[in-house]
Amino acid sequence: MAGVSANQVRLVTAQLFSGAGIASGFAVGGLLAEEITGKTAMAGFAQMSVILGAGLIAYPLAALAGRKGRRTALTLGFGTGLCGAAIVLLAVALAFLPLLMLGMMMCGACTAAGLQARYAAVDTVRPEAAGRAMSIVVWATTIGSVLGPNFTEPGAKLGETFGMNPLAGPYLISMGAFALATLAASTLTKGMAAAPSGAQAVERLGLRDALRYAGGHPVPLFAMVTIITGQMMMTNVMVMTPVHMDHQAFSLALIGIVISVHIAGMYGLSPLFGWVADRWGPGVVIVCGGLVFVMSILLGILDALAAESSMTLLTIALMLLGVGWSMFLIGGSALLTVSAPPNAKLTLQGASDSAMNLGGALMAALAGPVLEGGGFLWINLMACVVLAITLVFAVRAVPLMRWPGREPVPAAVE
Repeated sequence: MAGVSANQVRLVTAQLFSGAGIASGFAVGGLLAEEITGKTAMAGFAQMSVILGAGLIAYPLAALAGRKGRRTALTLGFGTGLCGAAIVLLAVALAFLPLLMLGMMMCGACTAAGLQARYAAVDTVRPEAAGRAMSIVVWATTIGSVLGPNFTEPGAKLGETFGMNPLAGPYLISMGAFALATLAASTLTKGMAAAPSGAQAVERLGLRDALRYAGGHPVPLFAMVTIITGQMMMTNVMVMTPVHMDHQAFSLALIGIVISVHIAGMYGLSPLFGWVADRWGPGVVIVCGGLVFVMSILLGILDALAAESSMTLLTIALMLLGVGWSMFLIGGSALLTVSAPPNAKLTLQGASDSAMNLGGALMAALAGPVLEGGGFLWINLMACVVLAITLVFAVRAVPLMRWPGREPVPAAVE
């Protein structure tokens, strides 16, 4: 692959397998919790566990990367997910919900590692190519993630072959995929830099000082908010769509197709968004992403208000939901990379990844009761509220951003 380093190839490989493992299990995680407890509300809490786990480990992984390098951090992240998938299988066999939630939290470490991998790709490239380098690694998740949900039915049959609950079968596939992702991460260059090659060494700011800096600077703060709220909106709607479809008597195969299309939207166009971010500025990507989110939410509301749920409406709405998430993630991450000072960058990257997953976990926890009490309509209305919060932060930041172009990299904070 011309112009692509060996480390980038390894990151791409890890992302491919990790994406397949996450998507294979995620499609049925909520259904497993609902089956074990007999309560729809528990479906959201089970999915919340994955996202909560990602949120809890994202910052520690970033701190570990700063001390020991990306290879150590990413190998540990993917390896923790591998152990988590094994615990999920044990929990299903015992029909013990707390153990299931623990296993799914550990699976969330793969999500955190995958998110950190996008920044790892930027470590060795010039600032003007940051968006493209980042988006290639994000895009790599496409193949595995799109295929992952389609392993649901074969995974169920595999589980039956071993005498398991059929819904647990996809986690056998997750285990194999996470093992391969861990292997790929372990082959990264030892101590892979946590800062761009050739950058002047600086003392990294602690979490409190880095957040204080972001709080006083609207552009990096808006970058972080965009990453966080994009995850919250996507999670809120996505985790409840399989449950909503199940209640509408859609088959497991059709649920898998919708989630596959959604994940294709999440990752498939990321190289384009990275190129746009490098060419015309991250703000352009973020603004367009906001418009895509509006269209997705409106389609979800239309489906909720219809007399009968529509496979077509849900498929398009979930595809656009994924595209909006991708634009917020790529645009927000690129904006944070170029607007944060060198000694605050790694800390803010880890903090935003933690916050995006903790915010997503909160939305997933609320989504189950909301779906049970107000239906799919209220799930989409929740996303509207989060989008409005993003707009509030945009009002301060947008006038300070360059249109088009890239933000000047600030000096290190004293």
